[in-house]
Amino acid sequence: MKLMPGSERIFAGDDTDPLDGNVRWAPAKSLWIGAMTATAVALGPPLFSWDALILLVVTSALTLCFGHSVGMHRRLIHNSFECPLWVEHFCVYLGTLVGMAGPYGMIRLHDFRDWAQRQPMCHDYSCHRAGFWRDAWWQLHCRLVLRHPPEFRLEPRLAADRFYAFVERTWMWQQLPWAMLFFAIGGWGWLVWGICVRVSVCVTGHWLIGHFSHRKGGQSWVIDGAAAQGYNVRLAGLISMGESWHNNHHAFPGSARMGLFPGQIDLGWWLIKGFEAAGLATHIKTPADLPRRPGLRRLVDPENGNSAALRTFPEQSR
Repeated sequence: MKLMPGSERIFAGDDTDPLDGNVRWAPAKSLWIGAMTATAVALGPPLFSWDALILLVVTSALTLCFGHSVGMHRRLIHNSFECPLWVEHFCVYLGTLVGMAGPYGMIRLHDFRDWAQRQPMCHDYSCHRAGFWRDAWWQLHCRLVLRHPPEFRLEPRLAADRFYAFVERTWMWQQLPWAMLFFAIGGWGWLVWGICVRVSVCVTGHWLIGHFSHRKGGQSWVIDGAAAQGYNVRLAGLISMGESWHNNHHAFPGSARMGLFPGQIDLGWWLIKGFEAAGLATHIKTPADLPRRPGLRRLVDPENGNSAALRTFPEQSR
């Protein structure tokens, strides 16, 4: 088995194939998001209140920014900055509350997709090439089963972490104490909007960002020889906590900063800089600190109409 470039967890053999596989229904995943969405659609409107809406916005922002973007993605998956273990645990726990998967599951899903997208060709599932509705069904209710998949090996630091192992086993149940708290404070309206509507909106929104950021948008970079390219979805920069600057992320996956150019709002980066100011984040990586990704090629940025932003990139990325 050989270690794949860009990952310390994916090992591929000579017969590993990112194309040869089938998309199959994933019952637990499907029933989970299906139940949350059905409850949100059926009970959300009649139980609407302004305080329930504020709860939705606040809890979504906290779990997506602290949790998914900074804790799960930039820290746990890409190790783009260092922080005390309690900060990592806190952020990753909030990321689990988004409702997509536990910490190990999120790492596995991300790394398999990243490995597939780095190959010359990959299955349509891995790079969102299917049509809108088919991709929605695939990503939210199914999984890709390859005939000859690579091997996933979690690094010892994470595999031996008892907190992560516990949260991984119980990630769906982690909603329960918060559901009880919300119900005690605001009744059924807070429970439905704080749990079911939030999980449905955040998980579906995560898929939408992934769908559009692999199909069309602004590009400053191309990865020659890669099966999938990333695109910047400008309209979602704020609500995605910076995750929609996906062309930048494909170019520099190890960077803690995703909004690299002026006007690219990146709340996740601002949070990490806040951690740094409080003495809770060190060794923060930006493109200036990273080796050039193989195949990376600059383009004239269609959003700016010229390459001026690219010429100032080393200074802007610091």
